[in-house]
Amino acid sequence: MTNTQNKKSQPDWFYKVFPFLLWWPRVTGQSLRIDLMAGLTGAVVVLPQGVAFATIAGMPPEYGLYAGMVPAIVAALWGSSWHLVSGPTTAASVVLFSSLSVYAAPGSMDFVVLALTLTFMVGIIQLVMGLARMGALVNFISHSVIVGFTAGAAILIASKQLKNFFGVEMPRGGHLNDVLVSFYQQIPNINIYVTAVALVTLLSGIAIKRWFPKLPYMIIAMLIGSALAYVLNMMFGSEVTQIAVVGALPDTLPPLSSPNFTLSVIRDLAPVALAVTLFALTEAVSIGRSIGSRSGQRIDGNQEFIGQGLSNIAGSFFSGYVATGSFNRSGLNYQSGAKTPLAAVFAGSMLVVIVVMVAPYAAFLPKAAMAGILFLVAWGLIDFKELGHILHSNRSEISIMGVTLLGALFLELEFAIFAGVLLSLMLYLMKVSKPRIVTRTPDPRLEKHAFSSDPGLPQCPQLHFLRIDGSVFFGSANHIADAFAKIEDQYPEQKHLAINAQGINFADIQGGSALVKEAKRRHAIGGDMYLIHVKEGLWESLEACGCLDEMGGRNVFQSREVAIRGIYQKLDKTICKACDKRVFKECQEDPKLK
Repeated sequence: MTNTQNKKSQPDWFYKVFPFLLWWPRVTGQSLRIDLMAGLTGAVVVLPQGVAFATIAGMPPEYGLYAGMVPAIVAALWGSSWHLVSGPTTAASVVLFSSLSVYAAPGSMDFVVLALTLTFMVGIIQLVMGLARMGALVNFISHSVIVGFTAGAAILIASKQLKNFFGVEMPRGGHLNDVLVSFYQQIPNINIYVTAVALVTLLSGIAIKRWFPKLPYMIIAMLIGSALAYVLNMMFGSEVTQIAVVGALPDTLPPLSSPNFTLSVIRDLAPVALAVTLFALTEAVSIGRSIGSRSGQRIDGNQEFIGQGLSNIAGSFFSGYVATGSFNRSGLNYQSGAKTPLAAVFAGSMLVVIVVMVAPYAAFLPKAAMAGILFLVAWGLIDFKELGHILHSNRSEISIMGVTLLGALFLELEFAIFAGVLLSLMLYLMKVSKPRIVTRTPDPRLEKHAFSSDPGLPQCPQLHFLRIDGSVFFGSANHIADAFAKIEDQYPEQKHLAINAQGINFADIQGGSALVKEAKRRHAIGGDMYLIHVKEGLWESLEACGCLDEMGGRNVFQSREVAIRGIYQKLDKTICKACDKRVFKECQEDPKLK
């Protein structure tokens, strides 16, 4: 049974409560095996990342692991993306630290409680936005924004791993330029043993993926890198090789926790919660859409909002701080061949098992091997084909992608998305603010004298036909008014104006007022204005603002033939007798003009 057929058997609300039933029919024995391996890979990768993210956030190290357990499972089951993996991220960790450090000392229990409270508040806002069907907001994120954002994030992922790939000391954080400058200064200190482990891991992953695509190449590559590190330490000694490892991790389950619901705390954290919500949702849905465009999946923004909200609400009671979509782990999940959200469920579940049972063994996993794997992930995230398409398209798309890409590299990731979306909206508004306006006239060369835009065709001395393709709203009202003024300057004798409104979808108050103003001006000079082929949306919007009554309902026609017959009766026949154009059938057949 297909998803569509399955959905028809139940009401819509049922799948809002149990959204995982929509993709459950896609689960097979083969997909389970693939998802299990992808989940295992993700669980292993999140071990060092979770600890690092928690340190950045000012939280105890184990809280970074807790944030990758329950929130990842809930977001996968109640979200809409097949590949999105939620958990702690660099951006969320940085925002958490900078926002809460003014209220409590990082690492203290007061700080932890504030972080859990903020997580709960973010989850509530996300859930409300999802239930209010505000997921349509993600439609303002254009494809060029997604491609630029993905490429920029991929480059950042690789740049952040330079220190682990080459075994050099570099300051944590910083933008791309800071990272590259720091790395350049450390080139003389490159550790050849660490670099060898990272390079062998990277090349092993590439080779296995190319020649043995059915094998879990990332896990095998990590094992090969770990084995090489072990051999090098045995041959030269760990004091010489200095191959850093992940280190011992806590082996406890996420303890139950409780946010602080006092009014004063909620009031203090409300602005921070709103800001974190907006960037977290944008980041999560952007990642989901970027990977969805690669996998051929359409993301339900409303359901993704609900999934993210529930994951943070649940996480706040299981010692997890703010979780959102992770580029690292989502990209890794997709590159590992995950078929369904069960991969993310397995990743969160197996992370619990790994932390409890095998966390001590993670101390032998070299950071260099992890860096090699993340280099693979970063390379796979860059869509070179789409980059080429955009670079060969129009300047608007290139500028949108460029701003987003550069913003991701030299600003914060969330600001890059906002910059790309803002530029997209600005360019869109500039485009729709100048609707296509062309003069139309009957062409005797065409069948039934169909109308044409040929400027060389003769026009009626009294009637000007105009076609407007685009909505008449506050952004386009001045452009349309300027077009009316230009027509008056060029054809002052044409006192009657007929507008083909087939391309107009709606008009707001300001747009309707512009039409009313032109109609009244035409009427004052002895002419009139007429609307032809009025759509239902335009009719309703003009009627709602009272503009239709002011223009005159009798001046609205639903066909061009009826309009010409009606308008012809209003024309000055003395001018018609002296006219030799005879552009309309009515002119040619009127016996009074012969």
